[in-house]
Amino acid sequence: MELSNKWVDALHAWGIHGIMLQIVTVAVILVIAFILDYVCRRGIIPMIRKVVRKTKIEWDDYLLNDKVLNNTCHLIPPIVIYLLLPLAFPPQSPLLSYLLMFSQIYIVVVTVRLINAVISSLYELSNRSDKLKDRPLKGVYQMMKMVVIGVGAIIIFSLLLDKDPSRLLTGLGASAAILMLVFKDTIMGLVAGVQLSAYDMLRPGDWISMPKYGADGIVQEVTLNTVKVQNWDNTITTIPPYALVSDSFQNWRGMRESGGRRIKRSLHIDMNSIRFCTADEMDYFAAQGWISEAEKAGGQIVNLHVFCHYIERYLRSLQEVNTGMTLMVRQLQPLPEGLPVELYFFTTHKDWIPYERLQAKVFEHLFAVIGTFGLRVYQKPSSLDLERMNRSI
Repeated sequence: MELSNKWVDALHAWGIHGIMLQIVTVAVILVIAFILDYVCRRGIIPMIRKVVRKTKIEWDDYLLNDKVLNNTCHLIPPIVIYLLLPLAFPPQSPLLSYLLMFSQIYIVVVTVRLINAVISSLYELSNRSDKLKDRPLKGVYQMMKMVVIGVGAIIIFSLLLDKDPSRLLTGLGASAAILMLVFKDTIMGLVAGVQLSAYDMLRPGDWISMPKYGADGIVQEVTLNTVKVQNWDNTITTIPPYALVSDSFQNWRGMRESGGRRIKRSLHIDMNSIRFCTADEMDYFAAQGWISEAEKAGGQIVNLHVFCHYIERYLRSLQEVNTGMTLMVRQLQPLPEGLPVELYFFTTHKDWIPYERLQAKVFEHLFAVIGTFGLRVYQKPSSLDLERMNRSI
């Protein structure tokens, strides 16, 4: 108060009175605020940057980034103006009340921006952590920002209406049902995001399949309201997070982290070609090592039995096949299209192109060698087959 009186007396000595006194005082306050802001941005921030660059720890690079430091400096002018404005106006001045209110609102806005900048920095820092970078935490951080913005909005409205913020919160509580309806997707998305993260059901980078939503590709982003999936045809599918909790989806991460990717595919054998092996065939098969001498001496052997043993030996000979996981050749229920012989094994290749190439390599070989065993692959008659039948008649 004594400083204020000395300031007013000094201006009076210069012959400044009335409105001019207020204008000069406001101008001086603005100059002080500008100088402090300039010193902070041009002096203090560069010093902090130098210190941050020299430190070996990583967290300060994110928590003391440009957005956080700039928003911190932006807080100084409104605080200075709010504290010094009473020097320029009488205590009961309506103009002083309005200017103080706008200063408080500006302080709240900058504070909200500062807190959200810190939250963004924490999100970026969590993405650098080996334990957290694969967790879908973006939605959680978005919810934290929304809470901060909501609290800031309540404070601003309380300042504009000159009401206690607790009374506004009481009024919002009374309209909770309407708020739940308006923010239903956001609330459900938040709950789903927490579940997906807590149970490690989904991570950015996972390959998921969800036919109901036409999704089959890599998870690009998990936010509060959407899960963005880039399909293999480069289209983008968005899925509500709560759908991943309420509905079922297939996550291929387990396959990528395991020892191999499964191939489960069948050959349909023409059942009319299944028969006992001749003596010459048994000699040939024994010479190739496809049957043992004991099996040869045992008498009749079915050509399909030898073929299944051959397939298994062939698969075990391939370096691309993981023989440490399940590997079997089995017969399924006979069908009108022939007898399915299913190959069930795992490849060491998990990427799409090598995986498909190995499938093609295996079945091309089997199609080429099956005639050696006196077997035929079942194939429905084509127009050319029917034409040949008509000619023979």
